[in-house]
Amino acid sequence: MAPDHARPGPPQLRGAGRMSTRRTTGTAIAEALAANGAALAFGIPGTHNLELYRGMAASGIRHVVTRHEQGAGYAADGYARVTGRPGLVVTTSGPGLMNAMAAMGTAYADSVPLLVLSPGVPTGRERADYGWLHEMKDQRAAADAAVARSVRPGTPAQAVDAVHETFARWAAERPRPVHIEVPLDVLEAPWDGDVPGPWRAPHPPAPSPAAVAEALGLLTRAGSPVIVAGGGSLGGAAPLRVVAEALGAPVVTTTAGKGVLDEDHPLAVGPFLGFAAARKLMEDADVLLVVGSELGDAELPDRLAPRGAVIRVDLDPAQLHKNLRATLPVHADAREALAALAAGLAASAVPAGLAGTERAGERRAAEARAGCLEQAVERGDRWREAQDALRAELPGDVVVVGDSSQVSYLGTAPFWPLSEPRRYLVPVGYSTLGYGLPAAIGARLAEPARPVVALLGDGAFMFSAQELVTGAELGLPLPVVILDNHGFGEIRQNMLDRDIAPYAVDLARPDFAALAQAMGCHGVRVTNAAEAAKQAAAALTAARPTVIVWEVGP
Repeated sequence: MAPDHARPGPPQLRGAGRMSTRRTTGTAIAEALAANGAALAFGIPGTHNLELYRGMAASGIRHVVTRHEQGAGYAADGYARVTGRPGLVVTTSGPGLMNAMAAMGTAYADSVPLLVLSPGVPTGRERADYGWLHEMKDQRAAADAAVARSVRPGTPAQAVDAVHETFARWAAERPRPVHIEVPLDVLEAPWDGDVPGPWRAPHPPAPSPAAVAEALGLLTRAGSPVIVAGGGSLGGAAPLRVVAEALGAPVVTTTAGKGVLDEDHPLAVGPFLGFAAARKLMEDADVLLVVGSELGDAELPDRLAPRGAVIRVDLDPAQLHKNLRATLPVHADAREALAALAAGLAASAVPAGLAGTERAGERRAAEARAGCLEQAVERGDRWREAQDALRAELPGDVVVVGDSSQVSYLGTAPFWPLSEPRRYLVPVGYSTLGYGLPAAIGARLAEPARPVVALLGDGAFMFSAQELVTGAELGLPLPVVILDNHGFGEIRQNMLDRDIAPYAVDLARPDFAALAQAMGCHGVRVTNAAEAAKQAAAALTAARPTVIVWEVGP
């Protein structure tokens, strides 16, 4: 265990008692953020972004300093995934923003709403290459490649409007990250008067009555319907269950949709989109209802070829035919569409042809689930013991945060069933490393009463190990369970599969327990899953993170 160190008081700063009440665009931006519900920001102050901090505390926004901007982005991502509310990131220009780019790409791939604020070169100095501190040729364009859009407001009023527009559009559009680059002269400009309030947000699109009627016709005539639920369905868990039960339809989820239907429900197949048994179930369906998923390559490398009709529901019209052409595309918010379908099914008597389908659907779901689990065991049975032990010891509502680690996608995803959504956080499409620890910090801060555990591999942990200091400073009771397989296990196996001698994948690692103690955390080593689980349960009441290291070997 790490000793309790006395912490010195804050240093006496020059001018600390003479703080100015001057208002700038930065002050107005902070007030606009608070008016839109922002309460927590992650980031690092820098030379050029100081005005963003001028009004932050007075606006009621808590700021958490991470030890790297990438960590700030992942922490904000974890906050957003658990709550469903946007995460906020503040960086300085140039290297600060670039350090956050991996997190921005992760949020884009997985449809997570992040607002990233940074300063930029002063107006008129774009692409000037005159040696300005942190200067980039085109910082906005670089960020724009990783997010839904990057905007550069030209006036103080436009900067505030950019904040309001971002939140308003999230209410009705696919939630993806947005970057606002405020030119330094605009950021530091004086602001007089009140800050305009938030924009009135539009309602998310509801499905057309004609589309609902057509979908109901297809579904109620189906003998073997199947539902695919992606990350876009998370807000519609209640009506999704109603629709599944009314139709007797098995539900296959993506990793992002894990838990949207209680995975102990008899119609739940689980997060097995790309598994052979799930593929057969989906392709044999006479109607396939896909809700909020792009059916992306990360989980479904080989395109589906269903024999029946395909109904696709998505908030993003660009997704309605992507990777699988829809027979019936329904442009709508998933919750609105599922609620309309649930209401339509409830309004009619159990249609002819649906009687008895629930039991048949449960049998089909059970067969597919068993086949998928058999394949999961073949792929990653070595990771199952840890999942079973931790699940038995930790509270039932625990949030499990993973990484691009084998213990996550071969272990937690298939072997840790969840009863509700937003409890398994892991990078999917962008498949970044270093996500787990900072995302767990963000999730823990998002809902302080809910337990959180980070479960990841040693390779992923070393990408963001410095954020242990952040967790220690915040006094977070956070178990961080590291299954140490001596490096990049998946890449090692990929090399062997290609008849390449493993090279550059077996890593020297520090003593993780000692490193944790040096960073102000607890650190312990264990030798089996049961011991790891007991330490994780105890860590939920500690006054700082606890790193639990189980060396499982390559």
